[in-house]
Amino acid sequence: MPIYELDGVAPRIDADAFVHPDAVVIGNVAIGAESSVWPHAVLRGDFGEITIGSGSSIQDGTVIHAGPGFPTIIGDGCVVGHLTHLEGCILEDESLAGSGSVVLHWAVVGRGATVGANAVVPNRMVVPPGALALGVPAKVFEGRSDVRMNQLSAAEYVTNAKRYRATLRRVD
Repeated sequence: MPIYELDGVAPRIDADAFVHPDAVVIGNVAIGAESSVWPHAVLRGDFGEITIGSGSSIQDGTVIHAGPGFPTIIGDGCVVGHLTHLEGCILEDESLAGSGSVVLHWAVVGRGATVGANAVVPNRMVVPPGALALGVPAKVFEGRSDVRMNQLSAAEYVTNAKRYRATLRRVD
């Protein structure tokens, strides 16, 4: 898998994390235990820090970046759906950013909140804990996130990453 040091800063990946061989991880990136990074995800910690807690999944094609003064922080038990873009934002524990969503600078997605597929959370927006954010730009619906589904999805990816670590083999 392409994991790169930049300016003397190498990614810090827990031994129990799974990073797919086709993902790219560069520079100031920390990935916690039992987290997973799937094919064609790019985590580019060149201008700022990217931190991923434990038991979180970063799914296929996701792009995560950070900038000077605005790190990207993903908590524990988070699910980041396919083709998502996170840039200088915070996803608190047990939150979910749906497929194709965009969460931008200084935005905060609260604990157990959900950003729906293809939604755009603009700069500095706060999605409160347990809320659902839908649309472009996102509109917030308080208390509408299915936190239990977020937890189940995160747990499924922890299990799937273990399966991949144990059995994934390139055949060509």
